[in-house]
Amino acid sequence: MTVKIAASAWYHALRTTSYIKSCKIYEPEFTKCSTESIQRFLKEVFTAKVPEVVAEVGKLDPLHLDEIHFKQDNNDAASLRAHLTNLEVSGLSNIQVTESRVSKKDFSWLTKLFFPKFKIEGHYKMDGRVLLLPLKGEGQMVIEIDAMNVTMRTKTRLIEKGDFTFYNVTDIKLDLDAQKMTSYFDNLFGGNNEEINRSTNESFNKNWRDFFEALRPLITDTVDKIMFNLIPKLFHMYPANFFVEDIPTPQKLYGKQ
Repeated sequence: MTVKIAASAWYHALRTTSYIKSCKIYEPEFTKCSTESIQRFLKEVFTAKVPEVVAEVGKLDPLHLDEIHFKQDNNDAASLRAHLTNLEVSGLSNIQVTESRVSKKDFSWLTKLFFPKFKIEGHYKMDGRVLLLPLKGEGQMVIEIDAMNVTMRTKTRLIEKGDFTFYNVTDIKLDLDAQKMTSYFDNLFGGNNEEINRSTNESFNKNWRDFFEALRPLITDTVDKIMFNLIPKLFHMYPANFFVEDIPTPQKLYGKQ
């Protein structure tokens, strides 16, 4: 009982914080209000200004990821197997929410995000083909993306805890694009020829759009992993009706369970 009372008191105290802005979905200009609300909230979260979030999910910019396994076959741009480890992702704190829509039917979201700079550094091990070039290597890599747009579709199911309605995130799907990408991979082809390594990296950067298309699934997987590790945790901490003030209870939306 003491824990429940303490949690309830914390939720009520959150309503007065400057980074929480509630909007009413059945009122005009909800999307404009929601966009401003989620921008304010995520900016505060990604810049580590909320101690409770830092305690729950850790530092978010730069963000550390232990590993990502990736496999892509039968693609015109690439046939690739990759194992990325000890990754550091930076640029998240400059997030811009350009649109935040919420479905009145099931209260899922469509969120459009913009990252001026997005950077992935770490250790790679790759084997396959990229842009008709056989690629096999292991070493350090850097991928920098300018002006990355992300469209995030989030499926949710409402749940109730105490006196509050919460989002339970069930699925996240992402699409992304960029205006520019530069990269560098050392020890390509086993690191036996530095001149070939240099010219291959130059070719990747000269033909960055094609190389981006080849790596798009890998980059999407990376961003997807970040969001799926973060978003569900955040919305188990913060009630849904803090953001959508007139959101129905699970009982009203789904009927008796």
